[in-house]
Amino acid sequence: MVSILSLEEFASYFESMDPVSQYKRWTTMPQSDRKEPAVPRYNVLSERIKAAFVVSDPVDWGRDIQVLCDVLRSGGLPGGANNNQPPLYFAADDLEYQAAFPSKRLGIGAFRIALESVFNRINPKRLECVTYGKPNPFVFKNAEVILSQLQSSSRQDHSKNNRVPGSHPFEMLYMIGDNPSVDVKGAQQAGHPWFSILTRTGVFQGKDNHAEFPADLVVDSVEEAVDYILKRECIELGA
Repeated sequence: MVSILSLEEFASYFESMDPVSQYKRWTTMPQSDRKEPAVPRYNVLSERIKAAFVVSDPVDWGRDIQVLCDVLRSGGLPGGANNNQPPLYFAADDLEYQAAFPSKRLGIGAFRIALESVFNRINPKRLECVTYGKPNPFVFKNAEVILSQLQSSSRQDHSKNNRVPGSHPFEMLYMIGDNPSVDVKGAQQAGHPWFSILTRTGVFQGKDNHAEFPADLVVDSVEEAVDYILKRECIELGA
């Protein structure tokens, strides 16, 4: 049986794992999950953690870096001797993103960099991790596969009769995004049939195209991007 625990829940089973927890007046754990005393759903003192997944921006960077270092250095059994690192996966690698605050906010990619920096200083072996999400070409290729499957299921006869053997199922796929180093870079790495459209709606606010990762098209809004696609594909929407 596989047990899945949040980092906050896992840390709560170890006394003093987070040495400054007594000074924190907040928690992300739902009220119903906070029990006194904490009772682990499995033996955290003897069963090794098989893998760690970072799926969203951490709330408590200090605690999370500390706990992940404990887990990864010990081979999945915090408090024990150094051992082989369990697999570590990141669901995304965005360095920054635009939120309500005027300046950009640090994203999950920034957390990965911070974790790597600390881990590589205190551990003889460098941190190993796998990152998914944009700009990983896998994300774009996976989207192609899913879209191709949807197209085949909805237009099976048309596809069989009109597609040239060995040809790509799509002449063009559009990537609309506001982050050049993530959205545009990913589309460029994925190659044909991706066409990148950069919007000035978030991370990117430049007047001209991005210097390092120039998009195929730069527009002011998502609406303008959609209008461009509809016109290019000769699609007319009813009134």
